[in-house]
Amino acid sequence: MIVSGEVRPPGDKSISHRALLLAALAAGTSELTGLLAGADVQSSARVLRQLGARISTVRPGVRVRVTGRGLKLRRPTATLHCGNSGTTARLGLGALAGQRFAARVTGDASLRSRPMRRVTEPLERMGARFEDAERGTLPLVIRGGALRPLDYASPVASAQLKSAVLLAGLVGGVPVTIREPYRSRDHTERLFAHLGLGIHERDGAIEFVPSDRAAVPPSFALVVPADISSAAFLVAAAVMAEGGELVVVHVGVNPTRTGFLAVLARMGAPVDRVNLHDEGGEPVADLIARPATLRGTVVTPAEVPLLIDEVPILAVLASRALGETVFQEVGELRVKESNRLELVAANLRAVGVKAEARGNDLFVQGTDRPPQGRVETARDHRLAMAFAVLATIPGAAVKLSERASVGISYPAFFRDLQRIGRGGRARHRD
Repeated sequence: MIVSGEVRPPGDKSISHRALLLAALAAGTSELTGLLAGADVQSSARVLRQLGARISTVRPGVRVRVTGRGLKLRRPTATLHCGNSGTTARLGLGALAGQRFAARVTGDASLRSRPMRRVTEPLERMGARFEDAERGTLPLVIRGGALRPLDYASPVASAQLKSAVLLAGLVGGVPVTIREPYRSRDHTERLFAHLGLGIHERDGAIEFVPSDRAAVPPSFALVVPADISSAAFLVAAAVMAEGGELVVVHVGVNPTRTGFLAVLARMGAPVDRVNLHDEGGEPVADLIARPATLRGTVVTPAEVPLLIDEVPILAVLASRALGETVFQEVGELRVKESNRLELVAANLRAVGVKAEARGNDLFVQGTDRPPQGRVETARDHRLAMAFAVLATIPGAAVKLSERASVGISYPAFFRDLQRIGRGGRARHRD
């Protein structure tokens, strides 16, 4: 494949969720441009409408208006269904913790298998009560109310846990302090700071201290940058291409999200960043990617929180690298939309690559043989996109079990993949 031209991936999924939530909790009407219109963000919009926020239709390229509730959400008349979105569920529980009503929260079969205890445990310490929470998964009922301050040392580096606690502190009007073993993505902190809410970092801890009165967020206007996790697939296609140059425009390059680029540079494929600027407290740049000869590397535990969503595409890149690549302590992948750890390894083996999950580590041995075989995506968007990129290798014959799942984060992915090159070769089962 020869790559060329410019492409702009859809809006950042993490920022889109958080922007909708803060706008729903704000006083007045906010305007959000560039929101991701994928299924997960639609789940957040649907749940927030049930809780009383007025949100215009979320469509690609359309400015979204959100009229907030000023921290006091409305009691829902039906179960809050979060679809496949763990962010909607976990951050939503934080926003519900300080409300004076009960709400039942659920999701689809995949989401109902994912752990919620890491969020419900600190929220319980703050004073929220949960029914049916013993098993640690959805569905569950949260009963909000008056909350207590919290000083919490998180056992995992989780932006969703951290954000849930910060949102609970905001809604409950109580101070919270959070410490993490490693730094996780910080979009919530940046948006709090952008809105003038009382957040700062002290000695490695994140502290939120509300003002004397309830710290109601002001309405705001925000342009959401393109999602670096979506851009990663296009960058990878350019790196594995036979020639050309690709420009991926207006991408968020928050330093808690650019671990993918750091590892890629170490593997021999540096990506240039140009036109650096700031959007709503987030650094943004255009990325220039070119073909490169890759070499294996070791991804360390400290790097994993900065690239957890990019492990599938990095593993695909590793399959084309010289030598072995090791991803250390990526057990978190077992509880994503699928068991990504085992499925990445199994799917790489299915197309002729030596790969193995040993404990919480992933080992991938590079090869120059064209990948050929059937891939089981388990309706996981990141698996579908990663192996679709692998299918662009000359001589590849990679068959995906489905491709509709890309609608979760990148509805136009296959169109863009074909547009930047000469014939993305991914096929899907009818």
